[in-house]
Amino acid sequence: MKSMKKVWALLLAAAMTMSLAACGSSGSSSSAGSSAAGSSAASSSTGSASSEQASSDSDLAYIQDKGVLVVGITDFEPMDYKDASGNWIGFDADMAAAFAESLGVDVEFVEIDWDNKVLELNSKTIDCVWNGMTLTDEVLSAMECSNAYCNNAQVVIVPASKADQYQTVEACADLTFAVEAGSAGEAEVSALGYNYTPVKAQSDALMEVAAGTSDAAVIDSLMAAAMVGEGTGYADLTYTVGLNSEEYGVGFRKGSDLAAALNDFFAAAYADGSMIECAETYGVQAALIEQ
Repeated sequence: MKSMKKVWALLLAAAMTMSLAACGSSGSSSSAGSSAAGSSAASSSTGSASSEQASSDSDLAYIQDKGVLVVGITDFEPMDYKDASGNWIGFDADMAAAFAESLGVDVEFVEIDWDNKVLELNSKTIDCVWNGMTLTDEVLSAMECSNAYCNNAQVVIVPASKADQYQTVEACADLTFAVEAGSAGEAEVSALGYNYTPVKAQSDALMEVAAGTSDAAVIDSLMAAAMVGEGTGYADLTYTVGLNSEEYGVGFRKGSDLAAALNDFFAAAYADGSMIECAETYGVQAALIEQ
């Protein structure tokens, strides 16, 4: 696929070189780790006071006490999206389900307003943000973050018929953009002084361009590989300019010990091949960072 090749070229230019291996997807749905439900229920009998005490001492203990890891996401293929049965799947969703299972708890996915992710996290509406989140300075200062696990970039999306006109950053200056509010894409177009309209999700930005209500969008290159170009739902769109290079991480509440637990999980999953196979399942293996 032409657009896929161009996206991988961009990723490789940002130092993304990975070897392939084989393993199986975790097959996540709206819950995982059900084998531990009995022990979770038993621990919850200690009551809300015990839960509050566990929370103050350890985020890991808080999660295990309540028996569920609540994951904040948006609809972002290939990282988090729904299958035909309405279950959340994707590289991030499957890895989150596997991580929850390793902790002996269930997983629950909650769609959030990306612009409010820190507020959702700190109010304990969710326990982590796991949705192809760029490790910006703002994110790192507001959250306890895991090690980086995927490389990425922000790319300009335009109608394929106009691609030749917009091959440089300077050529894109007069376009009107649609970008996800609070995203790395918004940060890039804002820094460049581009005219843009914030929308709820990156998928909404693509719809704006397809409908002709915006000239262009800026989205993650991994999403562009899955959703833009020949053989996709947006066959008439393509990417042109790469605006940056970046890395994905998972965010927890500031000071949370879950970040270290996830780093250990990532290292083990990479070593046993399950993380690599999951990446292959969703076509993101070229972007995977060795753990």
